[in-house]
Amino acid sequence: MRLPKAPVAGETVSGGVFDPGPGGKGSNQAIAAARLGAEVALLTAVGDDDFGRAARELWRAEGVDAGQVVTAQAPTMVGFILVEPSGENRIAIAPGALDALDAAAVEGFRAEIAAADLLVVSMEIPEAAVVAALRTGRETGTRTVLNPAPARPLPDDCWPLIDVIMPNQTEAPVLLGLTDGHGLGDEDLVRALRERTGGAAILTRGGAGALIAEDSGLTHVPPHPAGTVVDTTGAGDSFTAALAVALAEGRPLKEAAAFAAAAGAHTVTIAGVVPALPTRDQLAARMGNTS
Repeated sequence: MRLPKAPVAGETVSGGVFDPGPGGKGSNQAIAAARLGAEVALLTAVGDDDFGRAARELWRAEGVDAGQVVTAQAPTMVGFILVEPSGENRIAIAPGALDALDAAAVEGFRAEIAAADLLVVSMEIPEAAVVAALRTGRETGTRTVLNPAPARPLPDDCWPLIDVIMPNQTEAPVLLGLTDGHGLGDEDLVRALRERTGGAAILTRGGAGALIAEDSGLTHVPPHPAGTVVDTTGAGDSFTAALAVALAEGRPLKEAAAFAAAAGAHTVTIAGVVPALPTRDQLAARMGNTS
């Protein structure tokens, strides 16, 4: 819902415009990666309801392999997104069917993980499924990327299973178990994340670009010009998917992050999520025109 402003506690704000549409971080990222040319297999869970059936039809239309998607007894996940005129958003989620995902469901997805160039895991699914997926990636030799959203502290045995972790500025302190007012700057945060994983860390910073921490040191990735910001919903998913596609193509992390920044910049200029996810041609056109 697009609103003149987000309500505060006890306040009712009128004048909203409602626009229903598909979402979910894993689904968004799968569709975005497919639009950029990747072969994508998705593991998630939906309910036996209209939303679940619509999701399966969407994945079919977008070329996403959803053959392993679980049908649960609970309703399909829904999210409520409030978008202000600035494009900033607030999101509340009812996980529903996603809570049915567990380690056993991930084990059924082992062959797909083993065959993949890259495994991307987001955290709208239960912790047991997150850890099982990352461990399966490590066991099968598939490079792992964790998009830690919504953020929550990670169990200690999970960190070494991550090759690339990519939180934003709000999520990073939560992952590290830090309290408000922790006093760490962005460079300290991204270094701490890299030290925990032993791999690489990317801290996304919105209009300030991104920071990458690798064994070789820190790299700043400048923001890609976006023009008029309409809706920031889905920008993180677009960034994640584009980064994954570029890494799967063998690009170095800095180049992949620049590609991802362009994808995120495209997404914020269009209302909604799925309509805003770029195709390969759209992204190429944007990267050729940075003015």
